[in-house]
Amino acid sequence: QVQLVESGGGLVQPGGSLRLSCAASGFTFSLYIMKWYRQAPGKEREFVASMGPGGSTNYADSMKGRFTIARDNAKNTVYLQMNSLKPEDTAVYYCNALRVPTGIYNYWGQGTQVTVSS
Repeated sequence: QVQLVESGGGLVQPGGSLRLSCAASGFTFSLYIMKWYRQAPGKEREFVASMGPGGSTNYADSMKGRFTIARDNAKNTVYLQMNSLKPEDTAVYYCNALRVPTGIYNYWGQGTQVTVSS
């Protein structure tokens, strides 16, 4: 049974930091590109960051320099370190796993809420 379980969300003040985790199970983690997306109220889901099996990374422009994605293949876990958080970062953050190179399997977590507010 495939599972992606996010954790680490919560309430943080502007300028603060959070680290999200996504624990994966039920598939061969090292064969998947791992991604983070987010969805703010009333908005479409948007890409945040990704890390390929070999460690290559990609970030949305608005997250560059503030967010860092990392993965631990031994623990089947992907992380998102978020620094200098802004109120506009408030959203539900989702973990995604996409089989490479075919993309035939695409899995989603249930999401974790991040709220940036004073």
